[in-house]
Amino acid sequence: MASDEIMTVAPSDQSKSQRAYHWIKGRIANQDFTPGYRLVLGSIAGELGMSVVPVREAIRQLEAEGLVTFERNVGAHVSMVDDTAYRYSMQALSILEGTATALAARSLTADEISRARAVNELMVEVLDHFDPRSFTALNQEFHSILFAQCANPRILELVNAEWARLGHLRDSTFSFVPGRAAESVREHEKILQLIESDAPLGDIEMVARRHRSATLDAYLIHEHPDEALGLPAF
Repeated sequence: MASDEIMTVAPSDQSKSQRAYHWIKGRIANQDFTPGYRLVLGSIAGELGMSVVPVREAIRQLEAEGLVTFERNVGAHVSMVDDTAYRYSMQALSILEGTATALAARSLTADEISRARAVNELMVEVLDHFDPRSFTALNQEFHSILFAQCANPRILELVNAEWARLGHLRDSTFSFVPGRAAESVREHEKILQLIESDAPLGDIEMVARRHRSATLDAYLIHEHPDEALGLPAF
């Protein structure tokens, strides 16, 4: 779409574009639209009862987030799993989320810590009949409780952006390395214990960061063992 066309989009179309954006993104997250799935603008517009203009705007927004790829003369499709992009996002998230968790630690209430521990206990139960999608949903809920009180809005924005970027990849991660799930819940309890004991923020940050990077390490060791050797510590 040309830039002058974007300028003519009416406010009502902007509202429709957000509805289309959330509709498409939800189906990517739920894996109804899997990597490589072709997004036909006309079909989506018909499904949502709107013109293709707001759908096109939604596609552009999803393309900017890395969830959709657009190719001239081919069209839009859900982005393929990109090991390099996944690696970069996980490395960035390990640093950002570790920092956000440490900065939020002193603001967490006893009730919030109890809620996080309850979520982690549910994750333990899921291990007996392991379902990657349920496990990762609980995993995100657990971490969201811990970093939500971070007082730096920019860091929070970046953390949430990386979670969104990984949205269509997370389910597959624990599918590749299910053994990592059991290690993950044990590490969750360690983070909670550090927060409860008012441990130095540097210790909380380091443990939270290593927890996130350990998932990336497990994936790389499984998928690319040669590349995983000598990985820098993030």
